[in-house]
This record gives sequence, structure tokens and C-alpha cells, in this order.
Amino acid sequence: MPNYHYEHEDAACVHGKTLVVKQAIADAALTQCPHCGGAVFRVILPVGIGAPQSDSDLRGKGFTKLVKRDSGVYENVTALDGESRYVHAGRPETMPNFKRRGLD
Repeated sequence: MPNYHYEHEDAACVHGKTLVVKQAIADAALTQCPHCGGAVFRVILPVGIGAPQSDSDLRGKGFTKLVKRDSGVYENVTALDGESRYVHAGRPETMPNFKRRGLD
């Protein structure tokens, strides 16, 4: 069950200005604090997507990561099957296939 954040409309109760309540998604939003009975409203918080933690996470999200290995040579650490592991400047056939990743 998700946690929902609520804030008191007026003065805070002895438990503070905000409270976190574990509720089912189908449950109605609280209108009163379960501790003091004061009026509360649900606070909508931004969702954190989270940054990819590894090269395989990047690959799974459709990103390409090139790491410079030499002058004009980059390693494609997120290469898909059939793609060149190394990208060489001036050799377009070694470039990653961006259309295959869903990008135009």
C-alpha cells in the first residue's frame, strides 16, 4: 500500500504539521487528522524517476553512452546486439543505430 502525505490546514497538532498515512489506492483521502481531528488535505509530491545506476540501466532506457578511448575512438558501452562496440571518427558504419533505440 502506498504512503500518502497530509498537511494540517490550520495549526499543527501534537504530532506535527504533516503526517504520513499508509492507505490503499481505493481509499478516500482523509479530511480529518486521525490524532487531533483537525482538518487536513492531501499533498501531491513529485515522483522521482531515479537516475540510471549502470550502463545496462542506460541501455534499457534507450540511452547511448560513448566513452573516449583514443583520439577519434569511442567505446559504445551501451551497444546493442549487432552494433559496433567502438565508434571511429569518419567511419559512419560504426555509429550506433539510434532508430533502433526508438529515436529519430
